[in-house]
Amino acid sequence: MDACSDGCSARMDACSAVMVAIQGWLPWRDGCRAGMDAVQGSMWAIRGAGPGGGMAGAPSSYCFVAFPPATKNSHILFGKNSARPRDEVQEVLYVPSCNHEPGSKVQCTYLEIEQALRTHAVILSKPAWMWGAEMGANEHGVCIGNVAVTARQAASDSKLLLGMDLVRLGLERGTTAKDSVDVIVSLLEEHGQGGNHFEDESMALGFHSSFLIVDRAEAWVLETVGKFWAAEKITDGVKCLCNHLSLKTKIDMEHPELRSCAQSQGWWNEDKEFNFSEVFSEGGHGHDCPEKASEIPGEMMTAETIINILREKYSGVQSEAYITTASAVSVLPQNESSPCIHFFTGTPDPSRSVFKPFIFVEDVTVVPKAHSSTLRDESSDDGQTKWKHELYKSHEQALSLIEKDPEQGEKLMNTMHDLEKQGLEAMEDILNSAGSLDPAEVVDLFYDCVDTEIKFYK
Repeated sequence: MDACSDGCSARMDACSAVMVAIQGWLPWRDGCRAGMDAVQGSMWAIRGAGPGGGMAGAPSSYCFVAFPPATKNSHILFGKNSARPRDEVQEVLYVPSCNHEPGSKVQCTYLEIEQALRTHAVILSKPAWMWGAEMGANEHGVCIGNVAVTARQAASDSKLLLGMDLVRLGLERGTTAKDSVDVIVSLLEEHGQGGNHFEDESMALGFHSSFLIVDRAEAWVLETVGKFWAAEKITDGVKCLCNHLSLKTKIDMEHPELRSCAQSQGWWNEDKEFNFSEVFSEGGHGHDCPEKASEIPGEMMTAETIINILREKYSGVQSEAYITTASAVSVLPQNESSPCIHFFTGTPDPSRSVFKPFIFVEDVTVVPKAHSSTLRDESSDDGQTKWKHELYKSHEQALSLIEKDPEQGEKLMNTMHDLEKQGLEAMEDILNSAGSLDPAEVVDLFYDCVDTEIKFYK
């Protein structure tokens, strides 16, 4: 980030605090629905959900949203831990807005579909090998995360749209959460979902998808089984998605043939109240995220609160098959004059990763050190595609240091987390500022944070 000139705004000072903190640490390297009761129940579910089992089960990702009054400064908070195969790399990819020629096509992971006339700028945390994303945000303040789910109806193995493709398509084409819901269900009904969720063809596993779609005003839980779907609007409390269907009897939108499909399969009849998760879940029983009593901070939740929750070992996924390969948190102010701020790790294990801030402005600096796209055509010695971007490799080396020299590794991570905390405080100053944000103040923000993290690891 450029140095402040005389007469810079207070906002510039706040933003540049990140880089001031970075420079200060370099010498070391060289040497409720109405109250908290409702919130607690949901946050226990987030923290207490257990890890996934073998590869046959859906990866246990966790995705959640928190609304005022449980959050500080009337912000809406979004967070996700992404569970994927332990050797899979996620990249953090910024894609600018773009106009497209009528009739043009876009190649998704497996399927080519018609391109929209205009796509919005997006920031994505995505498995490097696929087109779609696990989670992300767009320039209009929409955030989407998805989780893989199983159901009574087997997922299709045909190469159609993946749930991750629908995350990206919803972000690229929706200006509000409701717009993105409409985009996803329209594409789902037209093209269907299916295909292997993993790069390794020997795994050959497909799943259905649940989506959490959030903007500055509301959230939508969209759950799917094949081309069928149901959605619930959320405007308060805390909502968590895990790796199973969760919608009950409160359904605000649904596929027009959803209930007739359930009737034709013998899963439901009109004599009984329609409960989506009970009707479509395996075994005919719906589930909530499993609960585990855990102390919840009494103060209002902030981005730092959500980050700390994601870092809890029993919130992150650790199993023989899957780990948390990347995490993300977003702060969505209800005040349209304040910018949305999105934090991404781009590396595995949130307890040993750094959440780095990103703000949408024009001409954002590209961060190739967090991209795998440039490696797409390269092959490793064993013939496998190389996906490890520079940030991932540097973080991998740091984890090796932690294992070999726990004392020195702990110092490194403490230093990085202290630096991260100063960055969080700088972002809080931006959110609390009464003035307008100068784009030049943050155009290099994510780039600088990634670059500095790599320097620390080396």
